[in-house]
Amino acid sequence: MTSAGHRNISDDLLRPLLHTSWRFYTLVVCLGAVVVTGLGTWVYQMWNGFGLTGIRWPIFWAFYVTNFVFWIGISHAGTLISAILRLVNARWRRPVTRCAEVITAFALMIGAMFPIIHLGRPWLFFWLIPYPTNRQIWPNFRSPLVWDFFAITTYLAGSVLFLYLPMIPDLALVRDRSAGARKTIYGALALGWQGTTRQWHRLESAMQIMAIAIIPVAVSVHTVVSFDFSMAPVPLWHSTIFGPYFVAGAIFSGIAALIIAMAALRKFLHLEEYLHPVHFENLGKLLLMMSLLWAYFIYNERLTTWYGNETSEIAVLRVTQSGSFAPLYWTMIVCNFVVPLTILSCRRLRTITGCVVASFGVVIGMWLERFLIIVPSLGHKYLPYTWGIYRPRPVEIIITIATFAAMVLLYTLFAKFVPIISVWELKVGEHPPHLPGRREEEFAQGLWRTQP
Repeated sequence: MTSAGHRNISDDLLRPLLHTSWRFYTLVVCLGAVVVTGLGTWVYQMWNGFGLTGIRWPIFWAFYVTNFVFWIGISHAGTLISAILRLVNARWRRPVTRCAEVITAFALMIGAMFPIIHLGRPWLFFWLIPYPTNRQIWPNFRSPLVWDFFAITTYLAGSVLFLYLPMIPDLALVRDRSAGARKTIYGALALGWQGTTRQWHRLESAMQIMAIAIIPVAVSVHTVVSFDFSMAPVPLWHSTIFGPYFVAGAIFSGIAALIIAMAALRKFLHLEEYLHPVHFENLGKLLLMMSLLWAYFIYNERLTTWYGNETSEIAVLRVTQSGSFAPLYWTMIVCNFVVPLTILSCRRLRTITGCVVASFGVVIGMWLERFLIIVPSLGHKYLPYTWGIYRPRPVEIIITIATFAAMVLLYTLFAKFVPIISVWELKVGEHPPHLPGRREEEFAQGLWRTQP
């Protein structure tokens, strides 16, 4: 590619950082207002107690834990998908990877807040951390909730590092196009990057190591989250299939969230030349495959429950499929299976619009799935006198809405301050593939120096 072509790529992808419209400020103010409302509601809940929520005996897990599992699942959109695409060297991944990796970091941050929100005394959340005390009081390491703490913090640290490493050359690019305080900030974040061959080799090695290491970490995280349920003797929870079932559902919802984010970026940042229909088609195929896998797990779970004919489990099965939760259950089936199968299995419908419609359905359906895993089982335990009913209160609904607004706000701010598409990776992908004896990252050195 010519120097003019490199300049066009840099100009297009750095435009959101260097030019701000009134639409950006309007969106940030609106989303910020929703987030502040959610924070105020949480403070109001802390001040007045958990009685404001619909959480009652015997259902002590409801909206908050539903959101926790949902957001941890969404986090699999980025790091896991990006790492796999990097390792198999899928060339179409280049405009997609950073869009995906950002979702992981922010979704983990939001999901990790919900165990704290769910605490009656959230200012004592540090009791989850195994630190030495005068009374030698330690967390119960046999509790899956403590396992969650270690799994999520490890995954968050690894995901932030996996996101940051490929950002370094682009941060240096912004540094060289900036002045004043902006130049100082981006210069510090770029860690003295000059695009030398030695730096490219180290960056390539570090990214390869992180791509390999992050995959088992990502799989283990949602497996540990599934242990929160499968380790408990509750109807339909105590199941050996929950580990792969939760991991498959997490990847399923993560791909859907990634498609929605890419479509929004393509529309509002005018990235039509970089996010092509083929990217959505490929992700749509992955979404269809995960929809079929998810349907298999649902069928497997229901079939074994029906065949076992255990009284308490049959009670939960009936209340979800033909009782008070039936509308939510069949809506989940339509959103997670019928809609993706109808749209994505037909090539003519597997357009950008079709993929986005199917993805919105999957996001809604997967949130309902998390809710239906938690509430019906807790409300219909082994003895009928322990059965209960849950009704969400405005406090829980407002906080839930605020977390979705927080996700959009964080994503918007990130796209404002960091190139949401990796500039240097896109330039590397534009050169002819037949370059004997030269690695892509070595060639990127020349590209970066051509138009910093």
